[in-house]
Amino acid sequence: MSDHHLYKRIEIVGSSPTSIDDAIQSGIAECAKTVKNLEWFEVQETRGHIVDGKVAHFQVVMKVGFRVEGS
Repeated sequence: MSDHHLYKRIEIVGSSPTSIDDAIQSGIAECAKTVKNLEWFEVQETRGHIVDGKVAHFQVVMKVGFRVEGS
């Protein structure tokens, strides 16, 4: 294996009716089910849905980085 690594970055959107943190956690957990070698994430955007004057749902747009297998 080389000392150099190659990374790829994808965009995902985590969502939760509970909190921004839960939207991040659940988004990463779901992504980890199908993407190997996750290494980092960046929050790009936060938004939500309002119902009857209250926050009903949180959405967090994230860039997620993973190491390409074999690099």
